[in-house]
Amino acid sequence: ARGETKPFWYDGGYRYHQAHIPVREQKQAVGHAVRALYMYTAMAGLAAKTGDESLKQACQTLWENVTKRQMYITGGVGSSAFGESFTFDFDLPNDTVYAETCASIALVFWARRMLELEMDGKYADVMERALYNGTISGMDLDGKRFFYVNSLEVWPKACERHDKRHVKPVRQKWFSCACCPPNLARLIASIGHYIYSQTSDALFVHLYVGSNIQTEIGGRSVEIVQETNYPWDGTVRLTISPESAQEFTLGLRIPGWCRGAEVTINGENVDIAPLTKKGYAYIRRVWRQGDEMVLHFSMPVERIKAHPQVRANAGKVALQRGPIVYCLEEVDNGPNLANLFLPRDAKLEAHFEPDLLEGVVVITGIAERVDESAWNDELYRPIEPRTYQVPFRAIPYYAWCNRGEGEMTVWVNEK
Repeated sequence: ARGETKPFWYDGGYRYHQAHIPVREQKQAVGHAVRALYMYTAMAGLAAKTGDESLKQACQTLWENVTKRQMYITGGVGSSAFGESFTFDFDLPNDTVYAETCASIALVFWARRMLELEMDGKYADVMERALYNGTISGMDLDGKRFFYVNSLEVWPKACERHDKRHVKPVRQKWFSCACCPPNLARLIASIGHYIYSQTSDALFVHLYVGSNIQTEIGGRSVEIVQETNYPWDGTVRLTISPESAQEFTLGLRIPGWCRGAEVTINGENVDIAPLTKKGYAYIRRVWRQGDEMVLHFSMPVERIKAHPQVRANAGKVALQRGPIVYCLEEVDNGPNLANLFLPRDAKLEAHFEPDLLEGVVVITGIAERVDESAWNDELYRPIEPRTYQVPFRAIPYYAWCNRGEGEMTVWVNEK
C-alpha cells in the first residue's frame, strides 16, 4: 500500500524464511523465530554427523547472536508479535514481547545439538535456562491451560490495547493453532534425552535431575543414579555402579550461574578447578560399584542487570537464584508494580514454601513504593516523590498466573 513501511525483516519473504542468503553466510537470526531455531537445530545436527566445519562455524556465530543479543533472561526468543519473529540486536521489550513457548522449546533442541558439536557448558546453561523458565511458563501447574506468548511484564488492563492483543493475562484452554501445548508435552516426556550424553569412554551430566541411567561405556554396563532436590537445593548425589571396576571419565557441568562448587567422592574432597574446561569438570578414575559423588552448588540470590543497550531494562534489575528467574505478582505485592523500587542495599532472603504453588523457593525483602496520595487529582507535579517501605515477595517466573489474574513483572525498578 502507498506509504506503507515494510517490516525490517521483509525481503520478498526470503528473510522471514531464513532464505535470504546461504545458511553458511548467516550471522544474525532473522525472521520467524521457531522456524529459524528448528533450522539451526538441523544445521548443528548435520554438522555433527558430517564434520562440516563451515556449517559448525555458522551455527556458533548464530548461537552467539541469539543468546547474547536477542534472548530474554527467561530463555524466551522472538521479541516481535508481528511475524512471531526476531527483530534486531538488544530489542527486548517486556510487555509487547512474543517469546512463543515453541521458540523456547526449539532453543532447547538447538542447545542439545550444539553440545554434540562442542562440549561447552554455555550450551547446557541456555538449555537449562529455557527448560526451567521460558518453556514450562507456557503451562498452568495443573497442565490444563497454556500460554502461546510468554511476556515478562503484564498489566491486564493494557491487554485491551491493539498492540498488545497477542498478550493474554491468563492462560488459555486451547488455541486455533495449537502447536505449543503438544510441543511442551513432547518436551517434558522426552526430558531424559537432555540430562546425559556420552562418548566412547566418557559420560556427561548436563542437567541435574533426579534420574538413573543404564548404559554401556567401553563395552561394559554402567548404572548411574542421580538424587537431588535441584533447583531448590544445590546438592546433587551421584551413585556410580559399573558392573566391574572400570576407568572412564565423568564430565560434570558446572553451571555458569554458580559462584562456588564443591565435589566429594566417597567423602573425600576433589579440587575440580584444574579439571574444569569450558564449563565441565572432567573426573577420570577407576570407578567401582557404589562409588558416591556429591556435588554442592552455591545458590545465592543474585540481582541481574541487562546490557546497557537493552533500553527496556534501563534502571531495572531481575532476581535469579540458581537457574530460576523470579517475578513479582500483584497477588503478593499489590497493584501498580511499576511503582515498586528495590533499594540497592535491600537484604534478600530465600526460603522454601511447601504449600505455595506446589512447593517453591520464594525470595522476600523490603522494597519501596512511591506515595501516590501526594498527587491528589493532579497528573504532573514538580516534586520529589515520597516513598514508604513495603515487604515484597518474588516467585519463580514459570509459576506465575496460577492464583488468578493480575499484574506481573520480571524486571523491577532499582533505587
